[in-house]
Formats: sequence, C-alpha cells, structure tokens
Amino acid sequence: MSSLKDLLRYGRRCAIHYGVHQIQEKLLELSRHQNLAELSLRDMAAGIGIPKESPQKIKHHLLQLQKKGFLSIDRAQGTMKRASTTPDWARGLVRRSARLFSIPIVGMANCGPATIFAEQNIQGFLRASGKLVGRQKPDGLYAVKADGGSMNRADIHGKYIEDGDFVIVDSKDRSVSTGDVVLAIIDDKATIKRFIDDRRNGQVVLKADSSYDYEPIYLHPSDDFNISGKVVGVIKKASRD
Repeated sequence: MSSLKDLLRYGRRCAIHYGVHQIQEKLLELSRHQNLAELSLRDMAAGIGIPKESPQKIKHHLLQLQKKGFLSIDRAQGTMKRASTTPDWARGLVRRSARLFSIPIVGMANCGPATIFAEQNIQGFLRASGKLVGRQKPDGLYAVKADGGSMNRADIHGKYIEDGDFVIVDSKDRSVSTGDVVLAIIDDKATIKRFIDDRRNGQVVLKADSSYDYEPIYLHPSDDFNISGKVVGVIKKASRD
C-alpha cells in the first residue's frame, strides 16, 4: 500500500497537469497513436498497461477527459480523439488572466482525536480560484476535508475551520513554529491541530482550537509523528441558507 508521502507526491503531479489523473494521461497518450473509438474499454485498459482494470473505471476517465475538454467524443460518428493539448477552460483562464487550481483532495482529516485513517487514494480534485487559496501557483498544495469541530476557532486568513470545510495544506512548508495550524500524521492517522513546540519540557503539543472542550495531544519529540504541512487556507462548504 502506498504511503501518505507517496500519495501526496502523486497528487502534486496530478495538480500540475490541470487535474488530470494518471489513467487519463495514459489514455491521452494512447489517443496519439490509435483511434480510441475503434477500441473496447478492455482494449484501452490493456493499451495503457492495466489490463485488469474495470471497464467502468476506464469509461469514467474517458468522460472526465471529455468534460475537461481534452477529448472529443462524437457518438453519432463513432469518433473519439484528442480535442486539444490545453483544455478549453484553461485557455479561457489565460485570456482572463485568472487562476483556477485543481488541488488533489487527499482523504479526510479528523479535527478531533487522531482516530480517522488518512485515505490511501486521491478522492478527487478541488477546483478553486487561486484568489480563494491566496496563491498564484498550486505547487505543493493538497486539500483534506475537515471532520469535526475541534478547530472551529482556528482563524486562517479570516476563515474558521468548521466541519465539512476543505482545508488547504502546503506540503512544502514544514518549517512550522508555535501557533501554526498544521496537518499532522500520527501512526498513519491524520489530524489538524495547532502546533506547540514545548521541547523545553521534552514534549510537542497538538492543541485543539475550539468552542468545545478537547484534550490536547501530547507527544514526545521522538514519537512516530510527522508534520505533513502547514494549513494555508480554508474553502468553506457551501451555505444552503
């Protein structure tokens, strides 16, 4: 099974390619040499080196490529070909000088006790304006979905981390100091907490920042934990009011 570090590296590569999944990249490469319309879904899977992959998954990725503007599918004429090297929405962004990021969503992080395992796959991509993220480039960024209310007083650039929000983490920024909000991995479990460097007392503290009463997590500096990155933004869940 892939480690979380491998997963995040994979997610960053996907984000660079406009949110194109690795299978989608392989299908696009295959389309350079063959008319995909002449191939069955199983033939396509074999053609990209994953013959045991389910046809439904291949179909899903074909439809995603069509949706993103990379692949043109004409069922009436029985054609399926590359539409463009750069998808329509990306060309439009260049014309408007706007920035729309595709940030890999990596599982779910518990904002309470560290009891939810980080999922070992990318669940999808968060399409968000760079202005919301506060960045000009998505390099090193990934998103986790907050589960719980133990960080509902954590102010990240004027936004609070509430249950169901997407939390944006910079995996390249691990030079954290006391007071920073981080995503920590403890025994392969992910949690969002405020970092307290208390090594003068022989400990590191991961503290909740909440209107509820949560106990801090106390760690020895030599314990098996990793700061996977610093929280740099919050994308709020849509209001239904």
